Amino acid sequence: MARTCDLCGKGPQYGNHISHAHNVTKRRWNPNLRRVHAMVDGVRKRIYACASCLRSGKVIKVS
Repeated sequence: MARTCDLCGKGPQYGNHISHAHNVTKRRWNPNLRRVHAMVDGVRKRIYACASCLRSGKVIKVS
């Protein structure tokens, strides 16, 4: 599964982990995704939404 938000498309960002001795290794920052039941086009669906979309009210949650 691609770690992306189904609403805004936010995905992982890539960069380097740099130690005190300046050893450089690859790393990635994953988005804070939550699996929620939401109304999408009038249908109840289970989607992956990032926490910023949940806080901003872009998701209409269904129980």
